[in-house]
Amino acid sequence: MPYLIPLLAIAFAASPFLTSSFGGFAPDAFPVPQDDPPVQPAGYAFAIWGLIYLWLIAHGVRGLARRDHPGWRPTRLPLAVSLAVGAVWIPVANASPLWATVLILVMLAGALAALLRAGTADPWWLDTPLGLYAGWLTAASCVSLGLVAAGWGLVPALTAAWGALALALVLGIAVIWRRPSPGYAAALAWALVGVAVANWGTGTGLSPVALGAAALVAGLCTKRALW
Repeated sequence: MPYLIPLLAIAFAASPFLTSSFGGFAPDAFPVPQDDPPVQPAGYAFAIWGLIYLWLIAHGVRGLARRDHPGWRPTRLPLAVSLAVGAVWIPVANASPLWATVLILVMLAGALAALLRAGTADPWWLDTPLGLYAGWLTAASCVSLGLVAAGWGLVPALTAAWGALALALVLGIAVIWRRPSPGYAAALAWALVGVAVANWGTGTGLSPVALGAAALVAGLCTKRALW
């Protein structure tokens, strides 16, 4: 298993280059086309994937020297499942937003399980990369759920955005309460700021709330880490 993690992390990082690129769901991929959906962060926010890919690979390589460490062992199975699904996610996302949402929830479950099981040794190599990965997936999963809800006409796009924002905040607080991971808080706050930027000047009211949610996530993590 220790040798599988770096291989899967490399496969995951290589997937955008080995498959057709993914720049977001096409508006007409939904029964109700989603043009400029308010739930989606600004495009620049997705650049965090570069950092996540590199840090996960570094995590996998470092883990080879921690093969038998009790703080590392419990993370490997759920992380392996998450990374394996992530390696095939882009082709699925280009074909079906609905199935992509199902798979990203599986990825999130694996990432959160790995983070919550991680020990406290080697925080820069263990907690931080797992936290960044799980934090971004928390936001991305909520965005996908919001897009599906609006895209299938269950609720209006703005209502879906508010619901996704609330869900991301509730999940984020729950995770940080159990595990005050700076990486997790940073990635989730980054996504929330991206939502604020995307909605700036639109009059939806999402921008100030998303900024407040990002500040709450960062502040709670800082407070919990100091307790």
